Amino acid sequence: MEKHPVRGMDHIGITVAELEQATRFFQQAFGAQVIYDSVAPAADDVQGDETERTLNLMPGTRIKAVRMLALQHGPGLELFEMAGPQQRDPVRPSDYGLQHFAVYVDDMAAAVSRFEAAGGQMFTAPQPLMFPTERGEGNLFCYGQTPWGSVIELISLPSPLPYETDTSLRRWKP
Repeated sequence: MEKHPVRGMDHIGITVAELEQATRFFQQAFGAQVIYDSVAPAADDVQGDETERTLNLMPGTRIKAVRMLALQHGPGLELFEMAGPQQRDPVRPSDYGLQHFAVYVDDMAAAVSRFEAAGGQMFTAPQPLMFPTERGEGNLFCYGQTPWGSVIELISLPSPLPYETDTSLRRWKP
């Protein structure tokens, strides 16, 4: 079998309105830890034609800060604080593009409580997964919104998933 050049997801990049607020949210909600600042909040803004071309930014956009966070398991979270013309609200799950990311939790009630205490707002209470391929005793999910509008799913899959009887492939789980 040929080795594939892709190993897995390294990080998720999220543009936020305020870096410190977003950092506190991820620390309080998910126990995230700051690994490093690529662009420190006190540093000069990163801007110009090359940056705009490299990141496909709207002309005139300034990168004010960039911070890499670590969760206990899984990919990192790279937070970007930018200022630029024509910035828009985050997309809704029905819009094209990255619509959400999911965080695996062991204790759904505690995770929801931390999410809300950190300033997030849940769309619904935790509920059984809706697709037949994911149903199982205790398999739950719910969606919520961060203070700046990004959508995050909380998911817990303590029971085997029905698809597992049909294939040896498995979803990644911490």
